[in-house]
Amino acid sequence: MTRELDAFRTETRAWLATNCPPGARGPGFIPWGSQKIALEPDTALWLERMSARGWTVPSWPQEYGGAGVSREEYMVIQQEMRRIDARPALTGRGINYIGPTILEFGTPAQKARWLPSMARGEGGWCMGYSEPAAGSDLANLQMRCVDGGDLWRLNGMKTWTSDGIYGDWIFCLVRTAPDKPKHDGISLVLVKMDQPGVRVRPIRLISGNSPFAETFFEDAVAAKDDLIGPINQGWGIGKRLLQYERSVHGGVNTSGAQVEQKTQSLAEIARHYLGSAAADTRLSDLQFRNRLLTLEMNSRAYALTQQRIIAETQTSAPSLATSILKVKGAEFTQERTEVLQQAMGTQGIGWEDEGFTAAEIDANRDWLTTRAVSIYGGTSEIQKNIIAKRVIGLPD
Repeated sequence: MTRELDAFRTETRAWLATNCPPGARGPGFIPWGSQKIALEPDTALWLERMSARGWTVPSWPQEYGGAGVSREEYMVIQQEMRRIDARPALTGRGINYIGPTILEFGTPAQKARWLPSMARGEGGWCMGYSEPAAGSDLANLQMRCVDGGDLWRLNGMKTWTSDGIYGDWIFCLVRTAPDKPKHDGISLVLVKMDQPGVRVRPIRLISGNSPFAETFFEDAVAAKDDLIGPINQGWGIGKRLLQYERSVHGGVNTSGAQVEQKTQSLAEIARHYLGSAAADTRLSDLQFRNRLLTLEMNSRAYALTQQRIIAETQTSAPSLATSILKVKGAEFTQERTEVLQQAMGTQGIGWEDEGFTAAEIDANRDWLTTRAVSIYGGTSEIQKNIIAKRVIGLPD
């Protein structure tokens, strides 16, 4: 296997060197399929080339737009993309959330219809789970979906709709049997966003961005074939989708090409702002230096744990370890932005004023945005309950 894997690495390295455009390397926008967002030429070319090779979703079967690679080959693709700082050609809730869910629970016809187009980035997907009275208690959702003969009719509201403003499609947990116990009358349905019965209102966050929205459904429709899994059995399927989501947040997703981008080290940034003598590159603040060192060590251990879990996982389905990684990943992400803010001092509180660089303004907005990473995708408190009950085996 080693010889074959070495040959695969050589081929992969050569192909990436030839086919990854300069504009697809380094930090930049990663497409997520939305047809409402125009792509830069190099970004569009990179998506076209990667999808033609099946590498937007390397582990998916070839008949559904993937490359059918092994776990070891998948890791080689990741490593070689990271080596040249190539951005993933495609990301988003299509290939990472609903795509794997359809691959696991969909009918052959649904897989053939949806998965190849997702792999090509043809359609941006948003997520319709939370409602005003159904957040952590998601099974309390009230959005109705009734049989309209040759289609489904939907009425209700979703909130915190991820990517709702630019989404082309939304996957929704809906109530199809209100007379049943709340966990038993739920279904998962796919709904087109651009129709008269769907209205979207942006939610502006403290960071100034609006990645979420309120979505209103007023006699919206969905095709009969767009209900995933058996009717009234969507709760288990919907929870499985959340595991796929957490695998992304935990950095162990193996659906798309999840590649960590190279970033300037915190130590380099800290030296720039805190200063040091030319002959002494050590940071003079011992307390800050210890905080920085602890974060770097923990982050490195976390990255190695991610790689080990990916290597040891025998299937493409996520494990309960995703909850552990989701909790720790959120903590490290928040700690990183806080350490950066501490190093930048007053230069880290810029908003739109003069006297701040674009990077400094972005750092402040990123710090505000990361307050939510321990909430979205299931709060850290929920993840700790899952860990206690299903990983450790503690009683209720």
